[in-house]
Amino acid sequence: MTIKPKHHRVSDLAGTAYSYLAMGLLVCVLAFILLVALRYGWGVLSPRFLFSEPNPSALDAASGGILTPLIGTVILTAIGTLIAFHFALSTAIYLCFYAKRGLFRTLVKSAVDILSGVPTVVIALFALVIFTLPQMGFLSTMIEGVEGTNRAYGRSFLVAGITMAIMILPFVIKSMEEALKAVPSSYLDASLALGATRWRTICKVALNAARDGLATGVILGIGRIIGDTAIVWLTLGGSIRMTGNQPWFAPENWLSTLQNSGSTLTTYIYYTSPVGEGNQFDVAFGASLVLIIMIVLMNAAAALIGRAGAKNRA
Repeated sequence: MTIKPKHHRVSDLAGTAYSYLAMGLLVCVLAFILLVALRYGWGVLSPRFLFSEPNPSALDAASGGILTPLIGTVILTAIGTLIAFHFALSTAIYLCFYAKRGLFRTLVKSAVDILSGVPTVVIALFALVIFTLPQMGFLSTMIEGVEGTNRAYGRSFLVAGITMAIMILPFVIKSMEEALKAVPSSYLDASLALGATRWRTICKVALNAARDGLATGVILGIGRIIGDTAIVWLTLGGSIRMTGNQPWFAPENWLSTLQNSGSTLTTYIYYTSPVGEGNQFDVAFGASLVLIIMIVLMNAAAALIGRAGAKNRA
């Protein structure tokens, strides 16, 4: 049995204590946030709050619910995820199976790293510059009634969804790349030895073996979309209700709804309904609690998928 020097034992104890302290502080902060949200938001939750549209009223009883912000969150998440998934998966496949060591591969990986560090408000401003061009008017609407102006409005679910896809792209790429790297090389070698092409090996072997990790990356990207505010505020607009042709939920008006502005839970919380009043404290915490529950469910789903994948590989 090896006896550690005294200063080694002291450093081990200090490191262990520091780790437990950091973990405890993190748990306490999370618990405090959840308790505050529950304290002020639980009493607001009701079927009426979840399934009625918001109203610009200073009275709690007349302020309505969070139906359209909740639906807006789902729409924006679906658009951003569907767009980002294909580009992220293609990039991850290229980096793992096709890219050779060299300048271009370094540039691609550097671009992914840099994009992950760009603030979301900068991405939103970039989107406004691009999507207000008249050529992009089909994604939103054209500004009318202003003499000498020929620009698109640049704010809609489609514009915000594309911008969200750009925002989550580096995070999903990195997650998918790690998932593909974790596929045992023996799986790939066996497929190639049996005469399968590289592309067929990737599609039939690598993607199947890494599907749990790929799904986890998508879910984490969804969580980032749900919790973002800057992009929503600048590229979706500030309306707490759906704009465009009404009723917004009618099938013939779906395209109009996507081309016009709306809201999500994050902007609804910012406004604390009604718009600009900022005096609906309990209502804001009710919406915050719903948002927290959605994010918790997303992270729980990611954890379950990861565990299922580990069991299958074992």
